Amino acid sequence: MLMLPVGAAFSHEFWIEPSQYQMEEGAPLEVNLRNGDEFSGFSVAYVKARSPRFDWIIGDRVVPVASRSGDNPALKKNVMQDGLHVLVHQSSVSTIRYTNWEKFQRFADHKDFPNILERHRQRNLPESGFAEAYTRYSKSLISVGSGKGSDAAAGLEIELVALQNPYTDNVSEGLSVVAHYNNQIRADAQIELFEKSPQGNVNISLHRTDRHGVVVLPVKSAHTYLVDMVVLREPAAELAESRKVAWETLWASLTFAVP
Repeated sequence: MLMLPVGAAFSHEFWIEPSQYQMEEGAPLEVNLRNGDEFSGFSVAYVKARSPRFDWIIGDRVVPVASRSGDNPALKKNVMQDGLHVLVHQSSVSTIRYTNWEKFQRFADHKDFPNILERHRQRNLPESGFAEAYTRYSKSLISVGSGKGSDAAAGLEIELVALQNPYTDNVSEGLSVVAHYNNQIRADAQIELFEKSPQGNVNISLHRTDRHGVVVLPVKSAHTYLVDMVVLREPAAELAESRKVAWETLWASLTFAVP
């Protein structure tokens, strides 16, 4: 585990943040889509055209969220059913342009993509004025009533799945999370953990999945968490041509709280 000082991040995370992670049946809930750094950011309005998927999962039931474009918070509802609820959001593809190499290098170093300059040059790409396409895949675990239930793979291209229920299981020795990418486990992958205390202080640490794609994350009671993982790859030919991009990133996030 590598501890990072606040301010060490070079990229913007995207996550789902409910107004409360634990609630009683029938209580009102607001859900924000947030973009920012160090587990602090601004709320993004829901836009249907930019959200290919926005689902509410309870057990085996998958219900599309009926928000309207422009809603901010992205979701408001009274949650009626007891159990562990999982919110899933997928963004459409966006692009970012790098005017200089240093910014991309800092991003690659922070997200653990070694030899990126060599890989870039091998493809005869320019070292300035190039673009990256990115897509966000976000999940959030919310406890309603007893909070009983379990997380499961939701079929996202890149995804983090909690192997324990943080609201009902004993996670004093850590919470196990498995990383998925392209329908396979992702071994030896960097996982970034953002921990927020009740006072709002944030600690950031880096971890790695084992050969089974599992990482055990240290968690504390009364804290909230954002787990983040990124894949960097060469874009498919169609995407590279249509968006004029040199690289593609896929971002996975998972939020939850520990009672």
